[in-house]
Amino acid sequence: MLEKIAFVGVGRMGANMARRLKDCGYPVTAIFDTAAPAAASLAHEIGAAHVTQLAAVTAAADIIFTVVTDDAAQLAIFPTNGDSLLHGATGKVFINCATISPATHVEIARRAQAVGALTLEGCMASSIPQARQGTLYLMCGGDPATFERVRPILEKLSSALRYIGTTGQAAQVKALVNLVMNINTAGLAEGLGLGAALGLDLAMLREVFQQTGANSQVLKTDGEDMQNRDHTCFFSAAHAAKDSTIAWTLGAQVGLHLPLAGATKQQFERMIARGLGDLDKSGVAELTFKGRQP
Repeated sequence: MLEKIAFVGVGRMGANMARRLKDCGYPVTAIFDTAAPAAASLAHEIGAAHVTQLAAVTAAADIIFTVVTDDAAQLAIFPTNGDSLLHGATGKVFINCATISPATHVEIARRAQAVGALTLEGCMASSIPQARQGTLYLMCGGDPATFERVRPILEKLSSALRYIGTTGQAAQVKALVNLVMNINTAGLAEGLGLGAALGLDLAMLREVFQQTGANSQVLKTDGEDMQNRDHTCFFSAAHAAKDSTIAWTLGAQVGLHLPLAGATKQQFERMIARGLGDLDKSGVAELTFKGRQP
């Protein structure tokens, strides 16, 4: 019998992961989100229960995916007192997919272990279409036996599943992935912005970038959007700022000076300060193209 699955956090990624597992035949039994209308809508769509108590999520499922926004939100769903996913959690598995600090993953694992529950980091690369199609790049951290237990489920969500190591290590790797991605995004915006200011044809410039050392995955996903000012959100500037901060903080903790990480963090923070935090990260071009700055 397939294990019952629940989701806490059904934004763009969580909702599409839930849809994907439902399509694959898994019983998705419960949906929770602080945005109750979104949770209710998804629950109705996939035939799950919309629950408004965290303890009810745990009671309804064997495997609980959490896909929340940041460290504070992650800690808030695993409190040691009051309504909590930890209530009645003995034997349950929590797969925590948010991009949060490694230390928070370690703390959540400690709290879960204290009540007889298991945790696994399921750090995601890729974006919304991949979540829906089951082609995420998933980096996992935690006990290897827990990873093997839930591997069949994760394989429905991922076309590239990788076990990284102990709890916290997958989050470290995800932080480095986003560190490099965000630096590339900010750098591409500056290159295209300067090209535009020089009067160069940007379609030509992007083609040259693609054939030279300036090529990157970010060029493929964001280059045309930067040129056309299409910043439909797949990965928000606010999330880019948060993730850049996580990586920059890790550097500071080990005594490394990361000037590019710091500058990139500041660029995305400028977007937030100017009311652009909900734009896709490609919107950083709005800070670098002449005549666009609000």
